Amino acid sequence: MTRINVDASRCEGHGLCEGIAPDVFALHDEGAVEVLTADQMVGEDLTAAVAEAERACPVAAIRLTDRPRGEG
Repeated sequence: MTRINVDASRCEGHGLCEGIAPDVFALHDEGAVEVLTADQMVGEDLTAAVAEAERACPVAAIRLTDRPRGEG
């Protein structure tokens, strides 16, 4: 599993992440991104789309990390 870390202070609401992975990301009315998955984790089925969203973010507000060992 992969953890999604979003730096809300960097997010400018461009919406590329939501367009690429709408099952994972949504923009609030204020323009900040929200991660829709439980515990901000995604399985292998969504990792490729989320990685594409990470690369597409023009302000580098999205970062993916592996789940720390011993968790879950």
